[in-house]
Amino acid sequence: MRCPYCGSEDTQVKDSRPAEDNTSIRRRRICPDCGGRFTTFERVQLRELMVIKKTGRKVPFDRDKLVRSFEVALRKRPVERDRIERAVSGIVRRLESSGETEISSEQIGLQVLEAMKSLDDVGFVRYASVYRDFSFAEDFEKVISEINAKIARDPLDR
Repeated sequence: MRCPYCGSEDTQVKDSRPAEDNTSIRRRRICPDCGGRFTTFERVQLRELMVIKKTGRKVPFDRDKLVRSFEVALRKRPVERDRIERAVSGIVRRLESSGETEISSEQIGLQVLEAMKSLDDVGFVRYASVYRDFSFAEDFEKVISEINAKIARDPLDR
């Protein structure tokens, strides 16, 4: 692993431990040349996934982009970072174990919407407004009425 401070390729692992619900390994590293300390994460990748965009263009799947979409929708909301990581890890695990190497962006979006429902209602509406391309206030009203109907059906499911 190359040192991010001086570029040396001779870094040493000082500590390793499971991270993120045991789906990755967190490694603390030190550079013997400059003394810099940094952390890396190692994850299992079952297969190389490609995302098929609405335009038909294919791009490599980017886990960090998925995390950022959750963070944008949940900005300034009371949702712990661990819950976001668990949701993202669950989506990635389902995508990788599906057996498909090419997945449509629509499939990913639907999984994010489903995960967002259980994380935060406001985050769900924010994400849905972009994903479903809301144009009118009535679009928001429809989604909010769906949430209210769900609350009425399952008042303890909050």
